[in-house]
Amino acid sequence: MNHKWTQIALLATLSLAGAQAQKANTPPAPPQSATEAAAQAQKLADQARKTLPRGDWNIDRTPWKGAAAAADRAVAAEPNNPDYQLIRATIYTDVGFWKQAEFSWDAYLKVRPDDNAARSLAATVQYNMGYAAYTRADLVSAPVFFQKCSLLQPDNSACVIWNARVALEGGSYADAARLYQQAAQLAPNDKTVGYFLQVSQNAGKYGPAATTAYSRAYEAIDKNDKAGALGLYQQATAAAPNFTEAWREQGRLSLELGNLPSATAAYTAVAALPGANAADKYNLGVVQEAQSVGLLATQAFRNAYVSYSKGDKAGADSGFQKAVQLSPNYAKAWSWVGRLAYERKDYPAAAEAYGKAVSLNPEDKASAHFLKLAQAGK
Repeated sequence: MNHKWTQIALLATLSLAGAQAQKANTPPAPPQSATEAAAQAQKLADQARKTLPRGDWNIDRTPWKGAAAAADRAVAAEPNNPDYQLIRATIYTDVGFWKQAEFSWDAYLKVRPDDNAARSLAATVQYNMGYAAYTRADLVSAPVFFQKCSLLQPDNSACVIWNARVALEGGSYADAARLYQQAAQLAPNDKTVGYFLQVSQNAGKYGPAATTAYSRAYEAIDKNDKAGALGLYQQATAAAPNFTEAWREQGRLSLELGNLPSATAAYTAVAALPGANAADKYNLGVVQEAQSVGLLATQAFRNAYVSYSKGDKAGADSGFQKAVQLSPNYAKAWSWVGRLAYERKDYPAAAEAYGKAVSLNPEDKASAHFLKLAQAGK
């Protein structure tokens, strides 16, 4: 028995040795050529673009990782081949590997500086690097990226706008104004550009703390963080009580969020400043009226009045009815419910509404007059 197992072990050892010898004598696979590596990179990149959702394009994903590695091999084998450089730069741009994309585009554009499509993509890379620097509050690196973006693509308004934003928050108000003026020429329909141009021109009297908070509030709104934006507007107005635009934005956003105390503070403050306009005073009236009947009821009433002034009586009636439902003691709203009922000759409904208006506000002579007419069916 022992002799038999010894033979089996010997045969196994010989078999393994033979396999190893055969493997040792097998020539290694030839290295991949630059052409083959480039073809593989393009194939894997195309596969990734077709099979992965755009939001899942990442250098760590298997098709993209292989594509980038193959592109790197192709360029390493033929460093001066612009076609291979283009494949590599495009791959790193698609996956958002910005530093490698920047390096790759720089190499490609040295060979083909007049490729405008490539310059546009390279500018996009610089924009993203600048925005990333901005979000981490690196106001030293951010303008470098945005400036390079503009050099690559002079008509890229986004790079100029964000370069201006960085200058504004960094306290370089003259540069900010100059850049916003440039942005206004590139994007004449962008209302925020004109707005920030005015802010940058007045930023000296607001100070850096207020100006930065105001600018960051716009950033929060872009991200739909309205509560965060309101907090930043409040920081801006606390740092600069003369900041008219910040008070207005605080008031507008407070009304949108239903924050009556904040809206009241904002419109009370802005209405007292030299630059107050009719809209500021109107909104002050809204928040003052809302103190007694509630913000939602007041807004419903004001919207109904706008509808009435445009001739939309059905919309107006619905709005006034909503106002009294929200605030049953809203005398002025009851008066308008009565008025619309009277105009359509629904005298019983008009008498009921006018009666409530008069009971809530005995000094309302007009409602008392129309109450009598409605009761008489006239």
